[in-house]
Amino acid sequence: MSHEKKLNELEATAICGNDISSSCLYVSALAIAYAGQYAWIALLIVGAVLYLFRTIYGEVVGALPLNGGAYNVLLNTTSKRNAALAACLTILSYMATAVISASEAMHYLHTLWHGLPIIGATLGLLGLFLVLTILGISESAKVAVAIFLVHLVSLLLLVGCTVWYLFTHGFDNLHLNFSLPVKGGSVLTALFYGFSAAMLGISGFESSANFVEEQARGVFPKTLRNMWVVVSFFNPVIAFLVVAAMPLSEVGQHTETLLSYLGTTTGGRWLGMLISVDAVAVLSGAVLTSFVGVSGLMQRMTLDRILPQFFLKANKAGSNYLILITFFLLCVSVLLITNGELGPLSGVYTISFLSVMAFFALGNFLLKSKRPKLPRPVYAGILTVVLALVGILVALYGNIKIHPDYLIVFLQYFLPTMALVYIMLNRTAILNLLLAAVESAAKHSPRFSRLGRLFVKRQLKELHKQEFVFFTKGDNVSNLNKVMAYVVENEFTNRLKIVTLLKPGEQYPQELLTDIGVLDRAYEQIEVDFVTIDGKFGPELIDRLSTEWNIPKNFMFIGSPGNQFPYHISELGGVRLII
Repeated sequence: MSHEKKLNELEATAICGNDISSSCLYVSALAIAYAGQYAWIALLIVGAVLYLFRTIYGEVVGALPLNGGAYNVLLNTTSKRNAALAACLTILSYMATAVISASEAMHYLHTLWHGLPIIGATLGLLGLFLVLTILGISESAKVAVAIFLVHLVSLLLLVGCTVWYLFTHGFDNLHLNFSLPVKGGSVLTALFYGFSAAMLGISGFESSANFVEEQARGVFPKTLRNMWVVVSFFNPVIAFLVVAAMPLSEVGQHTETLLSYLGTTTGGRWLGMLISVDAVAVLSGAVLTSFVGVSGLMQRMTLDRILPQFFLKANKAGSNYLILITFFLLCVSVLLITNGELGPLSGVYTISFLSVMAFFALGNFLLKSKRPKLPRPVYAGILTVVLALVGILVALYGNIKIHPDYLIVFLQYFLPTMALVYIMLNRTAILNLLLAAVESAAKHSPRFSRLGRLFVKRQLKELHKQEFVFFTKGDNVSNLNKVMAYVVENEFTNRLKIVTLLKPGEQYPQELLTDIGVLDRAYEQIEVDFVTIDGKFGPELIDRLSTEWNIPKNFMFIGSPGNQFPYHISELGGVRLII
C-alpha cells in the first residue's frame, strides 16, 4: 500500500471487509450450536452492540488517526505498560484469526477435494503466506476488492437461492425447528450463550483502525459503517435461513462447512462449489490481513522498545522477516495444540478479540478525561460507551462460562507474551538487580565480579543513550513535572531535550528556565537540555530535527493540542501525546 496514494472507500472497506465478512462462513454454525432456533436473534443483538462501537471507534481513531488500534490509543492516553497489554491481546487475536481462517479455508477446500489432509494443508497455507509476506507481497488493494465483491455476490446468491428454495419447498423445517426444546432450557439462556459465541462474527471490526494512516481523509468512518451493514445483514439472515431450510440436527454435522452445505441443499452442487471456492479465497485474504497487520503492530512495538530490537532486521524487500517467522511459529503451535478444532480456536480468538474491544471502550473513556481538547469528528455519548462495554463484558463472561478450558489455552499464550513484554519494559530494574548481585559476589570471585560489572554497565549505558524530546509552549511547572514523571516511568533514557520555539524577536519566559532547573535537580537520573529554536512547529520542523539529532519521531512528545492546532495528529509522523 503506497503512502502517497491513499486508499479510497471501496479499497479500505475491502481490506477490512474480507477480515470481518469471512466470519459469515462459520459464525452461523457457532451461534446455532448454542442458541438453536434463536441464533438469528443473538446475531441481531451482536449487530446492535457493533452499532455502538461505530461511534466509539469513530471518536477514538478520529482524534488519534494513527496505525496501531487499541495499542496506539492507550499509548497516547495512558502508560506504555497498559498499551503493551492491549498490543499482546491484539497479537493473540491476529494469531487466532490466521489459524481459524486457514483451517476453515482448508475445510471448505476439503468439500471440493476429499483427499485433502486438513491439518497439513492448513500448515501449508500458513507457510505460503509467510513466504509471500517475506517476499514483500503485502495487501494488494485491487486483489482485496476483487475477493470482497465476489464474496458479497456469492453470499447474495446463497440468500436468494435459499429464499427461492423455501418458497418452492415450504417452511416445514422452520416449524419443526421451532417446536424443538429450547437450548439451555429458556430463551434468555439460549440468547445469552448464542450472543457470547456469536460475537466471533464481528472479529475483524478493529482491523480498519490498524491501517488508518493509509486511508484517504474521511474514509475511516465509512469503512466502519460498511462493515457494520455487511455483518448486521448477512449474519442474522443466513442464520435464519439455515434454521428455516434444514433440520437443526444436520447443522452440527456440518459446522466447519455449513454455508457450502446450505448452498448444495438449496441451489444444487454448483452453488455449494461456488461457496467453497469463495470461502477459500476470502478466508485466505483474512490470513494475509493477519500477517500484514501483525507485522505492522510488532514493528511499531519494537520501535517503541517494547520488543527486542533484533525484530527490526529487514530483507531487501523491506519485510521484517524475524517478526513474520515468529508469528508463523506461534500460529503453528496454536494449530497443533488445538488440533485445528474450531471450538478451542474460536475460544482463544474470542477472548483476545473481545478484550481488545473492551480496551477500545476504556481508551474512549481515557480520551474523554485526559485529552478533552483534542479535536474529534464524532463524539460517543457516555451511555453508548457504557452499554458497549457491558455488552463486551457479558460476551467475555459467557465465553469463559461455556468453556473454562479455552481460557487455559488463551492464558498459555497470553501469559508468556506478557512476561516477555514486562521483562523488556523493566530492563533497567532487572539490570540494576543484576549489578547488585554481581557486586555482592566481589568477595568470592573478584575477576568474575569485575567482568560482570563491566558488562551490565555497558548494557545500561547502551539502553539509556537514546535521547527524547518534549516540545513546550512555555508550560507551567506542573505540566513539565508530568512530562519528567512520564519519561522516568515509561522510557529508558537519561537525556531529555526540552524544546521551545520562538517567533522572530521573541524571548522565552525567564521562569521557564528556572522551572526546568528545579526539575533537573529533582530528577537526578535525567539530564535535561533546554533548547530554543527560531521557527514554527509543524511536520517540516519535526522531520528536520529528527534527522539532525538522530531521534526517531516516536521519541518526540507534545502536550495535547486544542481546536486551534493547524495540523492533524497523523501529519506529525508518530509524535506522541503525553500530557
